[in-house]
Amino acid sequence: MDDGKPTGAKAKWWSRPSAEQPPQRPEQLPPAPGPVVPPPARAGEDEPGTAAAPAGDAPSVQDAPPATDEPAPAAAEAAPPRPLHEPDEYGTPPYGGPGPWAPAPPVQRPVPTPAGGTPVPPPVPPQYAGHQPHPQDASTGPQTPQWLQYDPWGSPAAPAPFTHPGEPPRGKRRRGALLVGAVVLALASGAVGGGVGAYVERRGGITQVELDQAPRESRDRAPDSVAGIAASALPSVVTLHVSGGGEQGTGTGFVLDRRGHILTNHHVVAPAGPGGEISVTFSGGETARGTLVGKDSGYDLAVVKVSGVSGLTPLPLGNSDNVRVGDPVVAIGAPFDLQNTVTSGIISAKERPITAGGEKGDGSDVSYVDALQTDAPINPGNSGGPLVDAKARVIGINSAIRAADTGGGGGEGAQSGSIGLGFAIPINQGKRVAEELINTGRATHPVIGVSLDMKYTGDGARVGEKGKDGTPSVTPDGPSAKAGVRPGDVITEVDGRRVHSGEELIVKIRAHRPGDRLKLTLTRSGDERTVTLTLGSAGGDD
Repeated sequence: MDDGKPTGAKAKWWSRPSAEQPPQRPEQLPPAPGPVVPPPARAGEDEPGTAAAPAGDAPSVQDAPPATDEPAPAAAEAAPPRPLHEPDEYGTPPYGGPGPWAPAPPVQRPVPTPAGGTPVPPPVPPQYAGHQPHPQDASTGPQTPQWLQYDPWGSPAAPAPFTHPGEPPRGKRRRGALLVGAVVLALASGAVGGGVGAYVERRGGITQVELDQAPRESRDRAPDSVAGIAASALPSVVTLHVSGGGEQGTGTGFVLDRRGHILTNHHVVAPAGPGGEISVTFSGGETARGTLVGKDSGYDLAVVKVSGVSGLTPLPLGNSDNVRVGDPVVAIGAPFDLQNTVTSGIISAKERPITAGGEKGDGSDVSYVDALQTDAPINPGNSGGPLVDAKARVIGINSAIRAADTGGGGGEGAQSGSIGLGFAIPINQGKRVAEELINTGRATHPVIGVSLDMKYTGDGARVGEKGKDGTPSVTPDGPSAKAGVRPGDVITEVDGRRVHSGEELIVKIRAHRPGDRLKLTLTRSGDERTVTLTLGSAGGDD
């Protein structure tokens, strides 16, 4: 088994040259790696194939380069460096190992398995004697040493990426591309997310929201409902805009007949004066010029007429004597010039004595009304509008409200809102006055023929001692004189209804027509007595 093998000291195959070895000259560098070429046969040796070599033996190592006829350079004459081990006389490495001058296989640090199953390039086959690498070009930069120090106990360093010979590492370029892609993806995702968020915020969700709603119903309403009453009465209600004498005002009225007569309040048309203007606007928006037919401040009523308007619908008149407390009512008007405004309420009281006006100071503009009280909201601009019952019939003319800021009754002059205390002139009184204004241009007032002491603070209405300008307080041959009334008598009842002041007595009397008979209860020197009289007549203001 040992035939043909050296018997001397074994070669140290893995020893390296010492650090003191002089550097090799360029011509001594091993050639670049390439295909292994069998060395030429030496003289005296058999041609290839004549001396059978054992199968599988490694090729022999060439001891020296072939001789040439050219003289060797002077530097080549120097003795070559001596290896650290004895040369092998057979030139055959044992067991197929590398020769003494063959470089040792490169030692690589263990690296972790690449993530994601990245394929690892196949290992580089070891190079043996006679397979020398190509000399490296000095311009390619520093070369990676073949020998690396391996510390089995240290943490492995980051492995160098596998590349083909001559190619630059691709790791940084790939990481840069991945970073750019991640940034672009983040920006795109942010834009898409922002758009979706804005859409959701404006729309309230991705899907369209549909809310439940009642189906369409018939627009018809019961005739006695508020909607039915308003639908029936609104076409007959008008809005008046009055100006003149540096004043202007807004009020409401309603159509009396097809001839164009409209009933409203005296204080609504008062700003027009002799040469003012009155504009009438119907519920449908049509506008016409109005003219004053007649007015009366004592009743606070006036009649205006429009011409050239067709298709007028008169509003039916009811009977205020049939009204009972608690009956439902509807008020229609233009509060603060908001035309066609509808409010509803009930009759709160009847025969409520009120006085309104009095801005002139002489009492000529004071109105005395035995009013219907309602809690239907009435505001400035409602004056002159109709107060209708459940059958859309007029039972009163809205005239005054109780103002919370002043504590007194007032109409347009009291610019405060409704507090649920509204007053309307009974339509029975309004009808009589309107007929007189249309027929004669003037209204008549019922009178008893006495002058009252308005400063009397006791209970009842006291007849004065003297009349105006020193005239008798009881008109001679007047209704009271004929009934036996004397100066100083205190009237406490009218037709069995108690009166507490002079204003209330006037209101009760004006609630009747001239010629009506009244029964008065009075006190004279502590004695109570009853008298009957027939109401006289006095002309109203023009």
